[in-house]
Amino acid sequence: MGARGTAPSPSGTGAAAPARGGPWQTGAVAGATGLRLAAAPAVMALCLAADYLVALLVFAVAAATDYLDGYLARRWRVTTATGSFLDTTADKLLVTAALVALVAVDRASPWAAAAIVGREVLILGLRAAAASHGVVVVASQLGRIKATMQFVAVAASLYALGPALGPLPLYQWLMWLAVALTLLSAADYLRRFSGVATGHTGGPR
Repeated sequence: MGARGTAPSPSGTGAAAPARGGPWQTGAVAGATGLRLAAAPAVMALCLAADYLVALLVFAVAAATDYLDGYLARRWRVTTATGSFLDTTADKLLVTAALVALVAVDRASPWAAAAIVGREVLILGLRAAAASHGVVVVASQLGRIKATMQFVAVAASLYALGPALGPLPLYQWLMWLAVALTLLSAADYLRRFSGVATGHTGGPR
């Protein structure tokens, strides 16, 4: 959300860069992010009230806006560091609220929830440390896969997707897969931004 500045013209062509989006495009992208922020407590309340199908519907719509606002922000060229931070924070809040409720109704392991939420807090701290040195932490492909898997695992848990596979139902296996990807993604961030994490000012390699 917001501008990064006008993109340079292709070398030697003199072609103009695509026009940036106006206020209504910026507002549409911000509105999609705001929808996820508003959906987080709604999903939590619905899950705690055992209204799982409605909670799943609200969660699915909110999760879909994550991909929609990213697409629109790139298409309309209304991306900023602040917008990217709010977008990421909305994702984490939505997943965290759902996990807290799922633990409360015994549809998610507290250890799985702690691993996922702990990773998100760690990466938020890393992003803040990087920003203090003027370094923007760009999401990796593994981070995007992790986010998608978290959405899938939470949705499956809200639906209590079965059947049982060995000692656990399918939805719990999906949650543990999300945990594994979450921890791998955290290790990847720490490796790529170890200079920032240890107080050096060098950017990502």
